[in-house]
Amino acid sequence: MTTATYLLRAVAPLGGDPVDVLLADGVIAATGPGAAAHPAAAGAHVVEGAGLVLLPGLVDLHTHLREPGREDAETIASGTRAAALGGFTAVHAMANTTPTQDTAGVVEQVWRLGRDAGWVDVRPVGAVSVGLAGEHLAELGAMAGSAARVRVFSDDGRCVHDPVLMRRALEYVKAFDGVVAQHAQEPRLTEGAQMHEGVVSAQIGLAGWPAVAEEAIVARDVLLAEHVGSRLHVCHLSTAGSVEIIRWAKSRGIQVTAEATPHHLLLTDELARGYDPVFKVNPPLRTAADVEAVRAGLADGTIDIVATDHAPHTREDKDCEWAAAAFGMTGLETALSVVQQAMVDTGRMTWADVARVLSTTPATIGRVADHGRPVAVGEPANLVLVDPTAQRVVDPHAQATASVNSPLAGRTLPGRIVATFLRGRATVLGGRPQDDPADARFAVGRTAAL
Repeated sequence: MTTATYLLRAVAPLGGDPVDVLLADGVIAATGPGAAAHPAAAGAHVVEGAGLVLLPGLVDLHTHLREPGREDAETIASGTRAAALGGFTAVHAMANTTPTQDTAGVVEQVWRLGRDAGWVDVRPVGAVSVGLAGEHLAELGAMAGSAARVRVFSDDGRCVHDPVLMRRALEYVKAFDGVVAQHAQEPRLTEGAQMHEGVVSAQIGLAGWPAVAEEAIVARDVLLAEHVGSRLHVCHLSTAGSVEIIRWAKSRGIQVTAEATPHHLLLTDELARGYDPVFKVNPPLRTAADVEAVRAGLADGTIDIVATDHAPHTREDKDCEWAAAAFGMTGLETALSVVQQAMVDTGRMTWADVARVLSTTPATIGRVADHGRPVAVGEPANLVLVDPTAQRVVDPHAQATASVNSPLAGRTLPGRIVATFLRGRATVLGGRPQDDPADARFAVGRTAAL
């Protein structure tokens, strides 16, 4: 991966008017007509960017990198390489690893592995409870004070179902401006559940997962957050009822944010009819009406961000009967394309809105100060270049993630990541990762042949 000076010609920041943008010394050094005349532009690598949209680098608040413990499904190196190819410059690595990220030592290990890999900035998410068991608070303060500077805490994969423990966690994180990210799932209402409870589950004979199992926890936790005056974040919102609860909570001034996943913006429970476990996910794919409500909530700001919930699994964990298969889907390399298809190409969002929900706001929630910044002189050069006119057919076997459990295999999606810059260093250029000797032509010479 090469550190260099780049002159991006005629790119469109946030989809606006084309300008030249100069990247030098890790920051945006100049924009507009003066960029090419800037002293640092002499000898710069030139990227011809006509027709390309320039966005702040994407930030994922919800990524499963599996390391330590399940390196057969993903490693921090492979997962963050996939993230860079998806346009991300920072990801938050969820705590359900083995060992669990519930101590300062483990979160520091994850942070250092991410730093050494160098593809994106990795911010570990600390567990709320010891071992994700939901019984005792983990070392929240120690993780916050560690080198990893953890600010997001979650037992994701499991719900913090004990209201007393949830209250204590919300109270504790106030001391260091942290946030508790809840996996909203009432366990007693979902015992043995396999997919969304509705017409399809009844017809195909799979145990149903009622929407109220999510909504009951969302309602409880926004009231707890209001009671203690703390920040709550709701992971992977999936039902129309949950959207309405978040809308109500925000109208009361409660400090709550929420995320939607790309798959809950696009896919429905009808896909379960073929019993293909690639469509098994937690929370489950819902109805078309729920998808519409989630899209509307994202468009009007009720839902704050899009987060991938990238959940890689081995073939053994997915290529089996539905009931035995693991929950989860990959998503880092397709997230921006799904948002473009579901929200931009339908006219519900602009590219400036995309920057807000996939970069600026997740960086704010996760307290990642140097990401999600404006495309302006002096700001860190954490950026992504997108070709919105391109189309591609999703091939999970051609992706950088170590797993192939993508629910989008064979689908044609819009948009292509042309380049990703981490502090001015090209991690992806010409749509290719910058660690492959065969792609050296994209890292040397004056002009990048994009």
